[in-house]
Amino acid sequence: MKILTRSLGAAPLAIFSYCMASILMTVTNKLVLSSYDFKLNFLLLAIQSIVCVLLLEVCTFFRLLSHRAFDRTEAKNWFVVSLALVLMIYTGSKALQFLSIPVFTIFKNLTIILTAYSERYLLSGSPVTRLMLVSFGLIVASSVVAGWADITAGKTLRDSSASVVVAYGWMALNSITTTSYMLFLKSRLKSTGFKDFDTVFYNNLLSVPTLVVLSLLTEIPEATRLYERYYGPNSDVNASEFYGLTTGILVSSVSSFGISYSTSWCMRVTSSTTYSIVGALNKLPIAIAGMVFFDAVVNFASVSGVALAFFGGIVYSLAKAQQSAAAPKPIPLPAHTRLAGSDDDQ
Repeated sequence: MKILTRSLGAAPLAIFSYCMASILMTVTNKLVLSSYDFKLNFLLLAIQSIVCVLLLEVCTFFRLLSHRAFDRTEAKNWFVVSLALVLMIYTGSKALQFLSIPVFTIFKNLTIILTAYSERYLLSGSPVTRLMLVSFGLIVASSVVAGWADITAGKTLRDSSASVVVAYGWMALNSITTTSYMLFLKSRLKSTGFKDFDTVFYNNLLSVPTLVVLSLLTEIPEATRLYERYYGPNSDVNASEFYGLTTGILVSSVSSFGISYSTSWCMRVTSSTTYSIVGALNKLPIAIAGMVFFDAVVNFASVSGVALAFFGGIVYSLAKAQQSAAAPKPIPLPAHTRLAGSDDDQ
């Protein structure tokens, strides 16, 4: 009972932690990495994973934290989680290659519904109530409204010559791999009893080989172009720009450590569906900041999209509160039937 109470109390803090880490990561990439012509996505992810592992080992060496020692059996069991994570990232990048960002966001939010029903029937999770469906609808509607201009103008594809089947095929694969990653992570956390730093260690360590292989297979031409830009005979890049890029990668890598930890924490104390909802709603502060501090377009569609997403989050919170209130409470045993030293007394 005490463990359950602690978990329920930790959920809001875990969600807040995940939101802050996600926002920090996004803003860092927006303000720093977007200023440089760096397109080696898999290499960047591999560097982030390596930095996460090194940072974890340094903290472990100084006894600031601890994690399980590497075990081959546990690594084999956990590899499917790290593979699903890499596939989610890869299919997402391919979908964005063909689809416009508004359309990608719409289908990404539709994935929340797929996750909710998959968690219900595959992991025996909480039922999907009507109020939850209303909240899902509001969140999806928010992305539709925000991207309505592009949709009505027929700008659903980045390249008009691209195949619609290929574009939406990658989007479908991204929805499937996203749901698979969250379900695999949730089920493995239950079966292995991993703590949060154990998850950070195995997730990042096992992701490195896959990311390195994907980078070698797909990014050699881009790496050659980047090398020529910085070190070629016609290079016009100064040292300050190189150090700025290096610093940006380092800061984003440290931020990814926070993402890894808060993701594990959030998934452990909440549901996969709640995690998906939080992932969709944590873009609201960034959107608002873009309207207030940056040059983001402020019009009826953008403001309405933010408002709908906000109300969708409130409705989902109410749905979860109703579900918790309706859940059957354990019936306490009479005092004379309780054994000394039972779990409730410890």
